[in-house]
Amino acid sequence: MVPRFTRVGKVKYLGWGLGYLGVVGFKVRYPTQAGTFYSGDREGLIRQIEECFKHRLGPGYIPEVKPPRAEARKVYGVVSPHAGYMYSGPVAAHGYCRLAEDGTPGVFVILGPNHTGLGSGVSLYPPGGVWRTPLGDVEVDREVSERIVESSGIIDVDERGHRYEHSIEVQLPFLQYLYGSVKIVAISMLLQDLETSREVGEALATALRGVDAVIIASTDLTHYEPHDMAVKKDKLVLDAILAMDEEAMIKAVDRGVSMCGPGPVAAMITALKKLGSFKPRLLSHRTSGDVTGDYMAVVGYASMVFERA
Repeated sequence: MVPRFTRVGKVKYLGWGLGYLGVVGFKVRYPTQAGTFYSGDREGLIRQIEECFKHRLGPGYIPEVKPPRAEARKVYGVVSPHAGYMYSGPVAAHGYCRLAEDGTPGVFVILGPNHTGLGSGVSLYPPGGVWRTPLGDVEVDREVSERIVESSGIIDVDERGHRYEHSIEVQLPFLQYLYGSVKIVAISMLLQDLETSREVGEALATALRGVDAVIIASTDLTHYEPHDMAVKKDKLVLDAILAMDEEAMIKAVDRGVSMCGPGPVAAMITALKKLGSFKPRLLSHRTSGDVTGDYMAVVGYASMVFERA
């Protein structure tokens, strides 16, 4: 579980003229989870992703991607898990299936919890860089990244929060498999209190207005509890998300639900409430026990989409 520190003061952005935090000369973010969370070779990874879509706990088929039509798209937010593909991949596939069938967005803004403790309280990966996976390179959208940083007093341009973090990386192969070439903005959240999360969400709403974007919030749910207890605890946060009540979700986590990414989800909800009227849908909720058959100590996973009402 990610420690959710209470903010005692804003992390001030250093400014474009002063450079980025810890990123001098940094261009490529190399994969750190290839060969562990997902297959390390291209062909093996393609097979693994296809198996997630066709899995008994997945959608059951490989989706057909609709062409770009910004005015027709409905999905603007996704909640996606970030465990190893053998555990959470089929659940994640539900969200990516719906996303593919909805069309082709211009940019994906991916929010993930910072499990490593490295970097700033909220770290945006440097504009102009790329993330590398076995399926190729993913470009970081410079314009949207700059707009987000300019809209916030707490988001730093800092690659350290992404250096060994898996929560954003594991989303990328799904996007590459479906869309080929994509643009992203990657934001890693070490601070996940309600105030910080709302501030990040407000910055996203300001920066993304008029932008053809999808926000992906990466999170797993209850960690290492018996299956029945995990399902019961997961319901507390899922009900809050379905009500688009970020405060109730954070309070549930504070009362003992070991969800690791409440900040990304709260930030996404905050942004979407400012960007329009959206209706959440729960597509899949499972635990690792549903995959392994071991229900003694499980991790919960959910896939959700937020569609324009």
